[in-house]
Amino acid sequence: MAGPAVGDRIWTVPNLLSMLRLLGVPLFLWLVLVPQADWWALVVLAFAGLSDWLDGKIARAWNQTSRLGTVLDPLADRLYIFAALLGLVVRDIVPWWLMAILVLRDVLILGALPLLRYFGYGPLPVNFAGKAATLCLLYAFPLLFIAGYTNLVGDVARIMGWAFALWGTALYWWAGLLYAVQGLRLMAQTRRDERADHAGGHRAAGDGDPVRGLEPGRSDPAAQATADGEPGAGADGPGLPGREQGRTGS
Repeated sequence: MAGPAVGDRIWTVPNLLSMLRLLGVPLFLWLVLVPQADWWALVVLAFAGLSDWLDGKIARAWNQTSRLGTVLDPLADRLYIFAALLGLVVRDIVPWWLMAILVLRDVLILGALPLLRYFGYGPLPVNFAGKAATLCLLYAFPLLFIAGYTNLVGDVARIMGWAFALWGTALYWWAGLLYAVQGLRLMAQTRRDERADHAGGHRAAGDGDPVRGLEPGRSDPAAQATADGEPGAGADGPGLPGREQGRTGS
């Protein structure tokens, strides 16, 4: 069953929510680092989580899925994760190595984008493990801020916050591994398609006279592929997006 169509619209309700969520990132970081108004910072983070859930619901219900939205949504999630981690590290609530582990995964994902572009694909769609990891981390960070209070609530928040942080970090890297596997499969499929096209071209050239080309009455495989669409597009098999879809995914 085909998914919802992805359009080129910019001014949609989900995109406006994503833009508003992005504007909240510097406000959140300022609240954490300057006045250290943790409760107000948690309000901003709660709004970010609510708007993240809401824009996805609206995009599907109102058929407002867009290419810009598929970029803004994960970008906002990553920026909030980075901002919360930075605030926690600067205030010595979590060790620097936790931030390094999470940032390293994103650096590797970003480093793979030029390779995907070379093979004709855009950023890969967000998978379930990545969404679950983001959710765990966005639960962990508010709890870790609350853990700074020396009372029973702080003690409980510390235990739950570190549990969510460790689960989220493991899922974050698992999602990265899934992206790597999917990317390798897409690149391998592209190579197979190109070899098949190349072999088909050689066979077509040998069907007729070397000078005149194809014999009368024979169909040209290349022309048929062009009439049907991009050669190899949609031939990725179950679970693999076609090359055109990959270019516009996120």
